[in-house]
Formats: sequence, C-alpha cells, structure tokens
Amino acid sequence: MKPHDLSSYLARRHRLAQAMGEGVAVIPTAPERVRNRDTHFPYRFDSHFYYLTGFAEPEAVLVLVAGKEPKSVLFCREKNEEREIWDGFRYGPQAAQERFGFDEAHTIATLDEKLPALLEDQPALCYPVGADPEWDARAMRWLNAVRAKARAGTAAPDRVQDIRALIDEMRLVKDAQELALMRRAARIAAAAHRRAMQATRPGRHEYEIEAELLYEFRRNGAQFPAYSPIVAGGVNSCVLHYVFNDAPLRDGDLLLIDAGCELDGYASDITRTFPVNGRFGGAQRAAYEIVLAAQAAAMEKVRPGNPWNEPHDAAVGVLVDGMRELKLLAGTREEILEKETYKRFYMHRTGHWLGLDVHDAGEYKRSGAWRALQPGMTLTVEPGLYIRPADDVPEALHNIGIRIEDDVVVTEAGCEVITAEAPKGVADIEALMRDARARD
Repeated sequence: MKPHDLSSYLARRHRLAQAMGEGVAVIPTAPERVRNRDTHFPYRFDSHFYYLTGFAEPEAVLVLVAGKEPKSVLFCREKNEEREIWDGFRYGPQAAQERFGFDEAHTIATLDEKLPALLEDQPALCYPVGADPEWDARAMRWLNAVRAKARAGTAAPDRVQDIRALIDEMRLVKDAQELALMRRAARIAAAAHRRAMQATRPGRHEYEIEAELLYEFRRNGAQFPAYSPIVAGGVNSCVLHYVFNDAPLRDGDLLLIDAGCELDGYASDITRTFPVNGRFGGAQRAAYEIVLAAQAAAMEKVRPGNPWNEPHDAAVGVLVDGMRELKLLAGTREEILEKETYKRFYMHRTGHWLGLDVHDAGEYKRSGAWRALQPGMTLTVEPGLYIRPADDVPEALHNIGIRIEDDVVVTEAGCEVITAEAPKGVADIEALMRDARARD
C-alpha cells in the first residue's frame, strides 16, 4: 500500500477531533486472520483506521485526543530486523511518526500501559463500542485503572461513545484524493469487464472468465478484488450472490459478471450482463433493454438535493412497466407497486454507498427521512431482473438474470459515471465481442 498525500489524513484527524469536542478516541486497525494452521489471509486494514491514518500495517492503534490541546498518537509494531527478513518492511514508531504526521508514536506493546494516563481528566472515551468483546474488555480495564485514582483527585471519563457514527458521517463525502483513486479503480475494473467480454465463448468455464478479470485487476496495479467476483452463466445469473464460478458457459445463455477491484483501499463495483455467444436473443434483448432503461431513469435522479430513495423509485417504476410488457406480472402499475409483487423478479435496492468499503459507511436515513444526496457522495446504480422458471412465466424468459451496475459520483450538476468505459449498450457489447472473435 502506497502512502498518499499526508495533508488529507491530517485534515481528517483534525475534523474528527472537532466533531468530538472533547475526549479521547481509540481506533484500532483490523487484526491479521489465520487462514489455515500457520498461514494468514492477505492482510486488509480497518477502513476507519486507514481513513484517518493512511497507515497500512497490522497491530496498530490510533489514539486521538480532542479538546484544547489536541494530539494524535500512533501505537504500532516496533522496528525489528529479524521479522523484516521474514515478513517485509515495517516502519516502527519513529519513522511512522515522521512519515504519517503523528504528534507521538509508541510501540503497540505499551498501549495498555499508556492509555490510562491519556484518559485522565477526560470527559469521554470514544471507540468502536461492541465491535469486538476483547476491545470492550480492554476499554473497561483502562477506565477502571483511572477510576482507581479517584482519591488522588483524578477523574475518569464518565461517558463511553461509539466513534463509528462520527467517522461514518465524514466518509460519506469524498475528497479529491479519494475521488482520484476511485476513478482509477473504476477504469481498471472497466478494462477487466471489457477483457471478460472479449474472452467469453461457449464451452469455456466461469472460472476461466474470472481469471481474466483477476489478471486485468492485478496487471493494472489493483491489490485485490474488492469482493469475491460473481461470474454467473445461465441459471446461475438468477442467484444474486453466486460465487462458485465453476459451471460451463452454454451457447444461448447470458453471462452476468459482478466484479470490481480494490486500489489502495478504495473499491470499484461493476456489473455487466451479456450473451455468451456474443448475440442477444429476442427475449434476452427485450429484458435487457428494460433494465438498461431503468438504470438510465435512476441516474436521472442522482443529483444534489434529491432524497436517497428517488433513484430506486425511478428504477422500480420502469421495471414494473417492463414486467407488465413481458407478461411477467398482471394488474395495474399502481396495484403492483402497492403490493410490491415486483419483488418476485427484483428483490434488492438499486444502489449503495461506495468507497473504502464496497458497501461503504454512512446512514441512508436520518431521523426517519431519506438522506439528501450532495456533491462528493459516491454510490452504485444497479437495477436488475431475475426470472426463474415457473408455470406463469413465458418459457423464452426462463433463467434470464440481468443486472447493470455503474459507480457514480454526485456532482453539482447531477452525476459523473466513473465506470462508463465498460460497455453496456446492446450494439456496443455485440460489436466488442464480434471484433474479439474476428481476431481468433
């Protein structure tokens, strides 16, 4: 992980300290996870911690003291030449303090010793309450250590607060550094989807197309897939979170791919659906055009001031009209919307926040009302149709699963589609696949 512009992290810590007013925040990074026996999963930091520090090593904690004399303190692994021979470079406290702009830095082994002193005469302890029983227990030990000094005139915090709500709110609107990373992650993912379309042929397997995606991600510098890729052909495209990716691809089926990459912590998230043989059939094309129109309607509603739910409602309206045209649902538009019978074929929301997490931090409602969109927010727009076989479903539509997903940034004028380089028009998809076959 490359360290980025230090000023962004300093500004975020300053903003959080201001939002806290007074008190001490303790924000640990994620632990390493054992995969099997003595091997670990690839390490991935905690998003809140990284957002405030830019520090990607495990075994680290940020302590932020707010109030009249604010300061930020990092606790991290000690510098250790022998461990670096085995595991690679580590900063150590002194270099980390200088490189990442902390007021102090100490070894992680001294955290429990130093925390009680930092909490003395502070009004509040803020940390991710309830996220981990071990951290809850440590927090109580720190508080009790300070309370033990009460007869000496030392006051312990009388308030414990979950720090995540304040950081969630900060993360909702992206700064210029974050948007630059997200645009690059979007371009890498779009290139991977183009590569997947070009590589798809009847008789190949879903995992072969997954390999093309992963190759393109890593070839362009992305460290990880942002989530387990969904490469779902035919009947599998009607399983929303299908991840087995082991079935053969059949002539005449559609292939739904939901895949994005993670670049320096920031995610992209794209879904494209296209024909395995490179040509949409009549029923496939009819259903596809409905989903594409629903996405366009939703994007028209992604603009500052509009409530979060407006894009979803716009998409649902178009999808319901389309379901009626396809003879999937009977009744009036109003009846279908009121009874929500459309959820048989479209059962998820039309988008989610996007950023350091694929389903990023931030509330969708505040005080019972949908949150208003504002410039700098980033989200996905992803309507779909999932048509499983049934006696009342036209046979030509059986096993057609379609989702079209793009990543967008709310701008002053509307929205910027940062994943537009991944083709989604019928003619554009067919042309790309046709040209790839012509080169075989």
